[in-house]
Amino acid sequence: MPNSSEANIATADALTLLLHNQHAIFAAIEEVTKWLLENGVGSVAANATAAMETLDTNAQGIKDAIMQIRQL
Repeated sequence: MPNSSEANIATADALTLLLHNQHAIFAAIEEVTKWLLENGVGSVAANATAAMETLDTNAQGIKDAIMQIRQL
């Protein structure tokens, strides 16, 4: 079994990859939202904006967790 330090590094690395995925998903939704707004589908764009806000909030939580784990 890996020691605690190795497990912390692996966990932080995995969370970092998830964070990168969060950013990629945010960027994709942002592009779709822009298109929706330009094509008169504002109500759907508002839902997409809410999803981006959730992604942004959760990304901050992931960042905080990564920092805590890396400090152990």
